Amino acid sequence: MADQSPKPETFELSNGSMKILLTNLGCTIISLSVPGKDGVLSDVVLGLDSVESYQYVIDDNIRNLCTKGLSPYFGCIVGRVANRIKDGKFTLDGVQYSLPLNKPPNSLHGGNVGFDKRVWEVVEHKKGETPSITFKYHSQDGEEGYPGDITFTATYTLTSNTTLRLDMEGIPKDKPTIVNLAQHTYWNLAGHNSGNVLDHSIQIWANHLTPVDENTVPTGEIKPVKGTPFDFTSEKRIGNNISEVGLGYDHNFVLDCGEEKDGLRHVAKVRDPSSSRVLNLWTSAPGVQFYTGNYVNGVVGKGGAVYEKHAGLCLETQGFPNAINQPNFPSVVVRPGEKYQHTMLYEFSVE
Repeated sequence: MADQSPKPETFELSNGSMKILLTNLGCTIISLSVPGKDGVLSDVVLGLDSVESYQYVIDDNIRNLCTKGLSPYFGCIVGRVANRIKDGKFTLDGVQYSLPLNKPPNSLHGGNVGFDKRVWEVVEHKKGETPSITFKYHSQDGEEGYPGDITFTATYTLTSNTTLRLDMEGIPKDKPTIVNLAQHTYWNLAGHNSGNVLDHSIQIWANHLTPVDENTVPTGEIKPVKGTPFDFTSEKRIGNNISEVGLGYDHNFVLDCGEEKDGLRHVAKVRDPSSSRVLNLWTSAPGVQFYTGNYVNGVVGKGGAVYEKHAGLCLETQGFPNAINQPNFPSVVVRPGEKYQHTMLYEFSVE
């Protein structure tokens, strides 16, 4: 019988003023081009030249990665559970589960072969004024240690000239499970090949964050950002206090003070002074991981660009990391009859 599993391909969404290149491998944004103050389109996401560069070889016999992909989660959707789960262990309805420790001593971004390394099925690709593409993936019970069959869809839509919307859904079949998808694009609004983002400024609508232990796992506390290097409640240059937080920012902020529209809360506003590009991000999720590319080190990206530390920033809207092990965090449990839903809205402008 012929192999019916989908193959990695690339797809374009374009509306004349914004252009996105995606692949069904990990629902990954390879490039995203938007105009700057001069009206010229520039690609503002870090990425690799070919789909093959994102691929991992999986040996199904030993469930092992034989060759490492080059990408540190560039542009992809991570899951079944984004971020870290402490010691790779959790208990659900009295049953303990163990996950791969792919970032020892913890499990990170879904394990060894998370959703970013899976080839999703393309179920719809629309052209026209509001072009969109919908990807689908069925995750089996026991995959990477997680319980329950669950079917996911992710739809990217250009809803206006300079707005991208992402809708993620998960419907479990017959067992409860835990779900926390995140979109892991690295942004550099000056252009992907323009150096670091320390001169970008950012405002994050969060009065609190979840402090972390020495392995970057939240301790369970929720602390005010006021008077700390994590206070972005008013717009601030990213590089101002970054040296005070170790390698850089890699923390979950509690989205508790932004305005709301259409059921989404304002997450952040990012501004690049050189191009005057601005990104406003909105989400339905309770938190955002603000990450400044601390582990990016000499990655050869698109067009031969070399990405170094802080070459991009991530704004991964999400449930709180390790929430399944912290009863005071918003729940990430999804039960049969329920639906996991997570929406992100990226609005680009020039100011």
